[in-house]
Amino acid sequence: MAPAKRELTFLLADPERRLLRAVAARLPAVVTPDHLTGLGVLGALGVGAAYALSRVSAVWLWVASVCFVVQWLGDSLDGTLARVRGAERPRYGYYLDHVVDAFSTAVIGVGVGLSPYVNPCVALGVVIVYLALSINVYLESNVFGVFRLAYGRLGPTEVRIILIAANALALIAPGPNLYFVANAMLALLGVGMMSMLVARVAQNLSQLSREEPYVRTPHTSHLTPTRRLGISASHSPMSRRAF
Repeated sequence: MAPAKRELTFLLADPERRLLRAVAARLPAVVTPDHLTGLGVLGALGVGAAYALSRVSAVWLWVASVCFVVQWLGDSLDGTLARVRGAERPRYGYYLDHVVDAFSTAVIGVGVGLSPYVNPCVALGVVIVYLALSINVYLESNVFGVFRLAYGRLGPTEVRIILIAANALALIAPGPNLYFVANAMLALLGVGMMSMLVARVAQNLSQLSREEPYVRTPHTSHLTPTRRLGISASHSPMSRRAF
């Protein structure tokens, strides 16, 4: 399967692409894209564990922020390194990347839900919506041949930065209203993501209807062959009158 054309529109797409290509060009040959994929998974596990441990001490939020950087490095650099070296993965690797991304997202979401700052149901709801957005991206890449990772100007990198900023805010300015504010913001984020998903699905369906319009097939009667032969059904040798 040929790789889908990448169409990255999020805010930091261009500087991130330049940075990742510069880093990939300088990595030693012993480092492979699979190593970086594993690093991204370890970073996601670290994020989830650090959020869960923030129940013990808020200092773990700093660890979560550091692990976000590690997860970004592995998750974003593996594909870039493969493209720089001309070693992009075949079909099975393409789907494996999607499974790894879904697993990492779920781990981070569970960790956030286990933290003392967010209601588990709210965190789980946002994770489900995020996975639905990701599934829609993968479907688009297969149907339209275009890989559009971002929704509007926000992509995974911007979301990581927002979460890192939220961690710093929780550490610098803790207060009794922090739980309410965090849940309200996360709930609004989930509603916004769902709205973007509905709009994008509607756009895709509209495009598909234009590219493959429905063509009504005329109904053909079972009597047509006999009429073409000039024989009516009533005078057919197989009709009841013939017996």
